[in-house]
Amino acid sequence: MTVQDQPWPPIDELVPHRGGMSWLDRVLSVDADTVVAEAVIRPDTFCVEHDQVPAWAGIEYMAQAVAAWAGHRALTEQRPVDLGFLVGTRRYESTVEGYAVGTCLRIEGRCELMGDNGLGMFACRVLVDGDCVASANLSVFAPRNGLAFVKGLEGTP
Repeated sequence: MTVQDQPWPPIDELVPHRGGMSWLDRVLSVDADTVVAEAVIRPDTFCVEHDQVPAWAGIEYMAQAVAAWAGHRALTEQRPVDLGFLVGTRRYESTVEGYAVGTCLRIEGRCELMGDNGLGMFACRVLVDGDCVASANLSVFAPRNGLAFVKGLEGTP
């Protein structure tokens, strides 16, 4: 299946990140509770050093997969895709020091909790060749109007 044939919108329609800050290549599946995305590490991928992306970047891959889930949810509910925030990470574990250029990552996220106030928690993992190489629980905040929320913070000490 080519990217054009997939039933999911392109990443740019699901995730607000652009340019070098958009790390996902495509969504493989998404539903009310889960998301599976894919990313290939390229020489020009953000933070590549010594031909690899450091393992801590797995958290950002997970967060962007969650953003794709939220974007899909917004589109399903006929709302605009909006900003969301990574609030925290718990129990991040990685069995690798980094992701080498050329590596294809499969990023999975499962919504464990999503409150009406936009606070949620996701169980996430990164797989390479079917093996889980990183996992974490992400706490997120997805207000109904993220841009207005950020603008409301301007001038706050």
